[in-house]
Amino acid sequence: MDARICPRYERAAMLLGKKWTGLMLRILMDGPRRFSDFRAHAPQLSDRIVSERLQELEREGLVERIVHPSKPVAVEYRLTAKGRGLEPVVQAIQAWADRWIEMPAADSVCQASATSSKRGA
Repeated sequence: MDARICPRYERAAMLLGKKWTGLMLRILMDGPRRFSDFRAHAPQLSDRIVSERLQELEREGLVERIVHPSKPVAVEYRLTAKGRGLEPVVQAIQAWADRWIEMPAADSVCQASATSSKRGA
């Protein structure tokens, strides 16, 4: 019997398990975002990390970069259909976190969003 993990699962786990990737996907679940929005939602993210993760997610076909020809040029990032396919996964992680992750009272209230408002506890 082959005990090896499915290569597709392994690849998905390596991609989605990379530090900050899940957080950035969670931010994108609420709609298109500009580069600065990631830092506004998660100040612990550095510009370098945001840039690297967005490029990785774009290469994997989960995120698309939209350039609006305005002055100055505006760039937005949004999930593709492939990226939107992760919504149930993100919702499941949020529901699990709501149930099992203990936080100090001041930090325990989560911002309402498309993903958190759809989950059941």
